[in-house]
Amino acid sequence: MDWGQPVDGYCERLGPGLWAEPLNAVTNLAFLVVALWLWPRVAGRARLLCAVLAVIGLGSGLFHTFAQAWAGLADVLPIAVFVLLYLYLANRAYWRLPVGLSLLGVGLFFPYAALVVWLPAPLPGVGGSAAYLAVALLIALYALALRRRLPHVARGLALGAALLALSITFRALDGPLCAAWPIGTHFLWHLLNAAMLGWMIVVYHRHMVAGSGAGR
Repeated sequence: MDWGQPVDGYCERLGPGLWAEPLNAVTNLAFLVVALWLWPRVAGRARLLCAVLAVIGLGSGLFHTFAQAWAGLADVLPIAVFVLLYLYLANRAYWRLPVGLSLLGVGLFFPYAALVVWLPAPLPGVGGSAAYLAVALLIALYALALRRRLPHVARGLALGAALLALSITFRALDGPLCAAWPIGTHFLWHLLNAAMLGWMIVVYHRHMVAGSGAGR
């Protein structure tokens, strides 16, 4: 694989160059702002999530600046780490599962995501956002399953799923609306995602502070 291969997948980018996607690049600062704002307000493993959130901003910033295959990997890997780490912490804190079962739950995410991505009749327009749709659906399923056990957490997760669904909508519309809206809508994916991931950290932190997840 040519790791230096240019990537042109977003409406705003009209050609090669470091600043061919200025809005998509700059809006990644939202991840860093949210991570830095949350850092002194949370503790424990919530801070680990904040650190990963900051790396997401750096990785995505690299991708929308250099727009090469290696930067694409720097973009998606921190997102995957955040999803899997949060899933593990959710299994431990919200369901009080032991380490082994929590890790098993993380492992089961892969066949689950593959199933959602490769459904026979995927939703039109979702395209490359299908993997993120699997995450939004999983958050919604956790919210539904936790509605009686941990209603406050369930409401928080439901809001997170709704924010992610809205974020995915703008990500999916970037191409179809390109002719009418040349700057694209991908930058809104960044802004909403930063808010959504920060909110998910807040949901986890509040649960831990409440004592329900003590020691998890």
